[in-house]
Amino acid sequence: MMGLFKEELAALRPELAQGVRCLFTEREGGVSSGPWGGVDGIMGLNVATHVGDNAGCVNMNRQIVAQLTPQMPRWMTQVHSTAVIDAESVESDACEADAQVSMTPGVVCAVQVADCLPVLIAEANGKAVAAVHAGWRSLAGGIVEATIDRLRERLGDPQAQFKAWLGPRIGKAEFEVGEEVKQVFEAKYPDVLEAIAPSAEADKYLVDLGAYAVHALARSGVDAVEDCGLSTYADAKRFYSYRRDGDRSGRHAALIWIE
Repeated sequence: MMGLFKEELAALRPELAQGVRCLFTEREGGVSSGPWGGVDGIMGLNVATHVGDNAGCVNMNRQIVAQLTPQMPRWMTQVHSTAVIDAESVESDACEADAQVSMTPGVVCAVQVADCLPVLIAEANGKAVAAVHAGWRSLAGGIVEATIDRLRERLGDPQAQFKAWLGPRIGKAEFEVGEEVKQVFEAKYPDVLEAIAPSAEADKYLVDLGAYAVHALARSGVDAVEDCGLSTYADAKRFYSYRRDGDRSGRHAALIWIE
């Protein structure tokens, strides 16, 4: 039965480096229902255990995803921090961090996202990989830069070069924030003027997470960046969205590993 899902699973599969595989799951293709289902309320591929979905369904969804990877992804609990962890040490969801790095073939770095920005990173020759959960707090806190630093530390090469992929996230047209968030980004990235703009609503602003991530990567010497440009909020059929659907929104898996 499980094999029925493998070939038909809708997912994005960006290519970053030779010997590196990436996967971003879409909303449909699993066994969850209700708000965690597809847009019609059935067959959802929610991989998160903390959003109210049936635990058995989440486990089955994770097993479905694992069919497409060399081993079970290293699921963890994300806390909107700047903590970066070696994926090899992640043994259960009890681990709390917002980015994983690996140099071990077959170890699958994993982050879960709904509207937050997933950033997948690979060393140019496929020697190391990372998955980053870049919500606005983590992004403004420096999670991208911290991840690149950890990759270079593990590689033992401060000049190591990387390629990055920016996955689906809430789009600039939908990510409305208040003055306090605007001030945080302006303090962290004062020279990135194009990434924030006034909203139609008074004292509200529209933030472009992707633009800030590109700048964060550039700060760390990473200029080879591919942006899928897709909005989770704008496409309910393909994607879950916390901002659109509330606390019971499902989560996608953003995965990367060395073959």
